[in-house]
Amino acid sequence: MEQPDTDTAANRLRELLNYREHPVTGPEGHSYTAFQARTPTAASPALCDLDVVEQIGSAVAEVVHHTRAANPDAGPLPAHVAAVYDWAREHTAHAPEVEQARRDMREYRHYLEHAIAAGDTSVVRPHRCPDCQTFGLFWPRSNGRNVKALVVCVNRHCADRNGGISRAHSLARLAFERVTEQKMLRDCAT
Repeated sequence: MEQPDTDTAANRLRELLNYREHPVTGPEGHSYTAFQARTPTAASPALCDLDVVEQIGSAVAEVVHHTRAANPDAGPLPAHVAAVYDWAREHTAHAPEVEQARRDMREYRHYLEHAIAAGDTSVVRPHRCPDCQTFGLFWPRSNGRNVKALVVCVNRHCADRNGGISRAHSLARLAFERVTEQKMLRDCAT
């Protein structure tokens, strides 16, 4: 994976682990803000963002499942969750090229998903639209932190070629495009 050392799926997963607690986005929930009566809740709130916990568990399970499918003799899982990507690369280093490409695409998709789940939607902007090849992609606010949602191309010419409707793409498609482009660049360099 040709990413800067500081901005990887593993580092984004570490950030996501730290982000599990509900971020304070406003004055709600602070005892000093109420000039009005506060309504007690029927159930105690979760101590962490359960969607983020589910995202972490799902990503790790997916990496483990596919790594063990490619290499049933893969060693024990790492002690720290964020090391699962290094573990997967180590145990699929001699797998067929297509399996390594799938691993890289999965890791890059997780990089995007982890960033979005932590609220950093800016990771979408540096990608070209797979259809029109412009830098017109953005993450709609209506998606929130739903990592299964689609990115949208807002380039007018791209929409015009699609009957006036903006094109939408999955994060998996962006990962496919990114990894395929990097492979072509590596192949051309050799």
